[in-house]
Amino acid sequence: MSQSVARALQILGELGEGPRSLDELAARLEVHKSTVLRLLRTLEHDRFVRHDEQHRYSLGSRLFDLGAVALEHHAVRDLALPHLTSLGRTTGGQAVHLAALEGHDAVYLAKVESTSPVRMYSRVGLPAPVHATAVGKVLLADLPARRLDAVLAGLDLAPFTSRTITDAGAFRAELDLVRERGWAEDAMEHEEFVNCIGAPVHDPGGRVVAAVSVSVPTVLLERDGVHDLLPHLLQTTSAIEAAWSGKEPS
Repeated sequence: MSQSVARALQILGELGEGPRSLDELAARLEVHKSTVLRLLRTLEHDRFVRHDEQHRYSLGSRLFDLGAVALEHHAVRDLALPHLTSLGRTTGGQAVHLAALEGHDAVYLAKVESTSPVRMYSRVGLPAPVHATAVGKVLLADLPARRLDAVLAGLDLAPFTSRTITDAGAFRAELDLVRERGWAEDAMEHEEFVNCIGAPVHDPGGRVVAAVSVSVPTVLLERDGVHDLLPHLLQTTSAIEAAWSGKEPS
């Protein structure tokens, strides 16, 4: 870890215990005030810290935003895990993933491994390309128009296979289709030998907060066979949503 990052984290840790002045922070970190001030200005620019009229520093609103997202991700993962395990069993031991959007990436929050000797390269915490995965398409399709435009403007539609969608217009059309039918697929777009379907998980307010997918190597099931697993996938996302809202699944 770089020295600057370590010191910035120390500052946040100190402010987590209460407001501090520049002098107090410099004394606690045992560095010159100019060094601490430079770090504070960087943190304040991104809303990680703020200061009052007495020039005492405290934690900023960005941390509360991130904390809320982290708690939400933990909540949906904990609720989803038993349902993901059940989905793996009902689909014949296929790989099941739970993912959420973080910045411009879909990040895996949970994974149920396939019982097949043919495995996907994926793990919890690993980002997945949003344009080449079913979970990524599901998560993007729900974004408000302005945020979606911002994400797509900075998105590199890099090819992973010959089937990856690399044209911006075609990808927007794909997201329109996902919105219309309520689920997405990755037809060997991320890995040559894997087909995948994904569906959204909504919070009680109707916002998509995560996506669940089932991934199957082509040696086990062709694309149409993976589509046949869709009812199991949709039953699972409905069950997770019902658990979140405290209702019985319909």
